[in-house]
Amino acid sequence: MLFSNLKLNNKDPIYIQIKNHIEIMISKGLIPDNSKLPSTRELSQFLNVSRNSIISAYEELKADGVIYSVYGKGTFVNHKNESVNKSWNVDFNCLENEQIKIANDMDIVKSEIPWRDDLISFKSIAPNGALFDIDEFKKAFLNRISLEGHKILNYGYAKGYKPLIDYLLSYMNSKGVDTSNKDILITNGFTEGLEIILSSFTEKDDYIICENPTHNTAKKIFKFLGLNIVGIDIDNDGLNFNMLEEKLDFLEKKGIKPKFAYITPSYHNPTGMVMDPENRYRFYKLMKKYNIPIIEDGFNEELLYSSSHIFPIASLDNLNNGVVYIGSFSKILFPGLRIGWILCDKSVISRIESVKRCKSIHVSFLDQAVLYDYLSSGAFEKYVKKIKKFYGEKFNYAYECVKKYIPNEYILGEGGLHIFIKLKNINSRKLLEKCYDKGVIFMPGDIFYVNEKGEDTLRLGFSRLSFEEIEKGIKIIGDSINSFHN
Repeated sequence: MLFSNLKLNNKDPIYIQIKNHIEIMISKGLIPDNSKLPSTRELSQFLNVSRNSIISAYEELKADGVIYSVYGKGTFVNHKNESVNKSWNVDFNCLENEQIKIANDMDIVKSEIPWRDDLISFKSIAPNGALFDIDEFKKAFLNRISLEGHKILNYGYAKGYKPLIDYLLSYMNSKGVDTSNKDILITNGFTEGLEIILSSFTEKDDYIICENPTHNTAKKIFKFLGLNIVGIDIDNDGLNFNMLEEKLDFLEKKGIKPKFAYITPSYHNPTGMVMDPENRYRFYKLMKKYNIPIIEDGFNEELLYSSSHIFPIASLDNLNNGVVYIGSFSKILFPGLRIGWILCDKSVISRIESVKRCKSIHVSFLDQAVLYDYLSSGAFEKYVKKIKKFYGEKFNYAYECVKKYIPNEYILGEGGLHIFIKLKNINSRKLLEKCYDKGVIFMPGDIFYVNEKGEDTLRLGFSRLSFEEIEKGIKIIGDSINSFHN
């Protein structure tokens, strides 16, 4: 209360003491400009003084222009505090740590050409929202609210909504993963899942193995945490296992033990390649031999439409604990919900649950509960069948357009939502400048590489484009490439 520390004396007139107190409070900025003062009746009762004393104090302040009254509304402060408004400029550049500098340097939202609605944009690999089952989602929402009422709007446990956890355990079991010694932690998408694992089990200057190129967000997290990245090349034949074995031997001889190996075996981002079952087994056996735990990114596994389902690497782990699987539906379903999960050994989940609770004590159960209702209703299976056909046709069309219009060294991609292209001695950023002038943008490939490679590569995302836009945009890219030789 603004007047709780006002001690009235018997020497000075009460109204003067009240007036002076209000002026001091205003001058210190403790009563902001245009804020409402207590009514004369309220203040007289609080201070246990005559109401006339309050009225007199207010009249004096009005005469000085410090306060003003509005009929029927009350009395308000009318004074800009000069001391509060004096300049105070902290140089936060001097306070920055290395992590914020890395985050800003690698922030492609700031550094890359932004999207505009007049551009044909191949940058995004987000799902096409027009395909979402909005009616089924509404049903799921209303059903959960009806069943759980106010409980679903209260604090949620950091581990996640138990019915969703149980569903996902069963879901992973259907993928061939033995979940009897496993548990699940629900996360805020893939990004939080990877960050929690790495921040829990790595230290600055530790080593991590990953594909090269790799998921740009993963690369940012590696660098943000100060990890040394050991990149294993991906080319036209997939992951270079000879390079992998050579680097593993080299590191072992140097006495260096990588903390993790990060891999995306299905619809790898950015190349779109799918690792075949034999190579998944080969990779798993190598990591087991060198005792390097695997972080498997279950990116877009649901979109496999060119063959029968390929089991994740986690399915090879059986009752072992060597694979940490990070899953998410974000690239195919409701990315705005930001729901992912970590599946790994129960004891690991127990420990990282505490880490998550340090970062966010509680989570929203509403979104998790609605997603659970949607998934368990059977709507998800129908949706996946629909989008497999939709994206499959788009991928095939885009792939044929690339072959027809874009001169290239090779094209990578086996489905999913994007295609990766290696050009013939063309810098993709210079190409991007030309294409931008013609109303087309794409993702230059160098942002995905962990070294200085990739300047002659690019990724095309087509999920949100029409067939006409795909062909028109790809033709513009091809024409722009040809203009380099004219």
